[in-house]
Amino acid sequence: MKEGIKQYLAGKIPSEDLQLIYRSYDLIGDLAVVKIPDQALKYRDLIAEAIMRVHKNVKAVWHQTSPVRGDFRLRKLEWIAGEKRSETVYKEYGCTFKVDIEKCYFSPRLSYERMRIAKLVQPGEKIVNMFAGVGCYSILIAKHSKAEKIYSIDINPHAVHYMKENIRINKVEDRVIVILGDAKEVIERELQRIADRVLMPLPEKAYKFLGTAVLALKPSGGWIHYYAFEHAAKGENPIEKVKEKVSKKLEILDVSYNMPFGRIVRETGPNWYQVVLDIQVKI
Repeated sequence: MKEGIKQYLAGKIPSEDLQLIYRSYDLIGDLAVVKIPDQALKYRDLIAEAIMRVHKNVKAVWHQTSPVRGDFRLRKLEWIAGEKRSETVYKEYGCTFKVDIEKCYFSPRLSYERMRIAKLVQPGEKIVNMFAGVGCYSILIAKHSKAEKIYSIDINPHAVHYMKENIRINKVEDRVIVILGDAKEVIERELQRIADRVLMPLPEKAYKFLGTAVLALKPSGGWIHYYAFEHAAKGENPIEKVKEKVSKKLEILDVSYNMPFGRIVRETGPNWYQVVLDIQVKI
C-alpha cells in the first residue's frame, strides 16, 4: 500500500492486521483493483475508502477474489465501493484504451514492457500479436512505430469488441487488423510465414503455442517476444530457467535461434516471476 493509505488506515486498523494488507493495487483509469487477504476482509470498506481518499480520481474500488484463469484470462472481481461499474478509460503513452475489467484481461503493470516492444519495431514490419486482448500492445506499436500491419488475434469476443473500439479511438484502423479466434487456428489458416515479429503476451500458455509462433514467421525468420511465469527459489535465476525450457522446445522444432535479451517483467508472488525473452529465430 502506498504511504498515504497506510497513514490513513493507521489507528483505524490494528497494526498487526495492517501488516497483512498487500502493499500494491492496480489503478485502471478511474477504477482501482485490490487484493485483500482473507484475514483482512473485515476491513475492506476501510481499505476502499482509503484508496478513494488518496486517489481523488478513483470512482470505484473492486476486490480481486481469484487469480487470472481460463481461455479468456479473466479474474473474479467483487465490487466494494463507489460507482458500481466495471468499464473505464485508461491512458498510456498517448494512447487511450476503453476496457471492462470484468470481461477483459488488462494490466497497467505491463506499461513499460508494451512501450519497450513498440520501440523495437522497425519500419515496414508485419507483426502477429497472438493474444492481443483489448489491443494495448498492437495500438502502442501502431502509434509509436512505422510497422506496416499488426495482425491482432484474441479468442475473447468481449476483448475483440473493445479492441475494435480502441483502434477506432486511436485512429489506427489502417494498420491494426482484428481477428477473433484461437491463435493457433488463425495462424495455420491464414497467417503462416508472414511475420517479421510475433508477440506472445500470454504467460500461462506461451510454451504450448511456441511452434505456432515459429510458423507465423517469414521464411527468413524473425523475432518472437515470449512471456512466461517461472518459479525461482533462492539462488536460482528465473530468466535462465525460462531460457533452458525454451531452448529445448526450439531444438525440437529444428530452428536456429539466439536469445540476446531477457528480463523480469514483474514479480507475481513469492518466488514467482513474469519473464520475457526476445528470441531471434532463423528458420
